[in-house]
Order: sequence, then C-alpha cells, then structure tokens
Amino acid sequence: MPLHEIVLPETKPETEWVRGRPLQKVSPQRDHSLLQGALVIELNRWAHGRGEVGPEWRFRIAPPGEVRRPLVPDVSYVSNARLRDLTDEQLQIPPLAPDVAVEILSPDDRRVDVDDKIGVYLRAGSSLVIVVDPQRRIVELHDGTTTTHLDPSGTIQHAALPGFAYPVAELFAVLQRAR
Repeated sequence: MPLHEIVLPETKPETEWVRGRPLQKVSPQRDHSLLQGALVIELNRWAHGRGEVGPEWRFRIAPPGEVRRPLVPDVSYVSNARLRDLTDEQLQIPPLAPDVAVEILSPDDRRVDVDDKIGVYLRAGSSLVIVVDPQRRIVELHDGTTTTHLDPSGTIQHAALPGFAYPVAELFAVLQRAR
C-alpha cells in the first residue's frame, strides 16, 4: 500500500516534514516574534472580508503526485473562496497549501530546508511565499516564476495580495529598541 500522508504528532514548537524527514521548528526569539506579529497585524487589516490570516497555522500539504505532509508557516493567508468548502474540522488543519505563506528565518534555519518548503508550497498551490530575513534585513517574494529581493527601500506587494502594500523599512522598524 503506498504512503499517502505523513502524520506527525503536535509538538511545541511544531514539527514539519521537510526534505524527507521530521524537522522541529525553532522556538521564536524576539526578532522573529516581533516580525511575525507585525505581519499578522498588517495582513489581517488587508484580509478583512477576503480570507483568514493566522500565525503558526498547521496545513496538510500535498503537491500533485507527492505525499501529503504537515507544514506550519510562520504566517499564512487563505482566501474565503478556498476555505468555503472545508468542514469545520478541516478548517483546523486545512488539507491545502495557503494562498500566501510567510517564513521568517531563524538563526539556525538551513537555507536548503527553507528552499524545500518554498518549493512544496508553490507546487501545492500557494501563489506567493514571503521569506523574511531579520539578520540581512531583506524580504524575498517567491511566486513560482520569479523571486524578488526587497531591501528596506522596497515594499511588499504582489498580485497574490491585491491592494496590499507594506514598506519593508516599516516591517523592520518593529525591531528597533525603545531607549
């Protein structure tokens, strides 16, 4: 019998299936937490009436021809149209990729693992994967055809988020300490 789904127990922090193995996420540190919160707030403002935004929302993702596996983006957005046909139980851990997945890099993240997750999201139907690098102060937008690198002079905007515009400098400003 072929394997159709990788099922992992819920852990704290969450465990995902990345590059053919279970990989436990790193507990967020200050910068990660602040960036995650800022993105949730801005995306929630934009998504009102369009869909749902959540931090650390577990998804059961299956690119065509591949095994279904758990992934937990740092922030995700799913449109109401894609959520409409799900049961209440399926809404808890949707059997689909989010429209937009956000991964915020932690110091211990390996780029090969992040790239694997980007590929899985896009092959499974995500329109956009946003990668935020707190150390380098850059944001990457991956949409399956192009990768756009934004420095603090850029703005996070994409056709997958019509009307959404969030200056990268404003995002990273949440990391400045009050003195």
